[in-house]
Amino acid sequence: MQVEDVDPKGLIRESYLIEGITPPECKTIFFDWAIQVPVAADPASHIAFCIAHYGAGQPDHPMTAVLKAALAPAPEKIRRGGRAGRITPEGQRRDGRSV
Repeated sequence: MQVEDVDPKGLIRESYLIEGITPPECKTIFFDWAIQVPVAADPASHIAFCIAHYGAGQPDHPMTAVLKAALAPAPEKIRRGGRAGRITPEGQRRDGRSV
């Protein structure tokens, strides 16, 4: 894997060069970068490459934290209570009664 393939526009590289960049700014840059990852590519391998290439020397940088968070598994869905737990996405009651 080449850096030119993973970060062709240099967005991740540039984020590491911005002095005083904040975590929200890093998230915005990350999302701009992520939508450019080819559909056939494995985003996790691209993120891991960015961490190894850019973040290895800067473990406390906000972009390193954003990249590591992107590799974390998504939280499990939990049952919602109240009306949201009783009504299906189609607007029907789960128990079959009319709304």
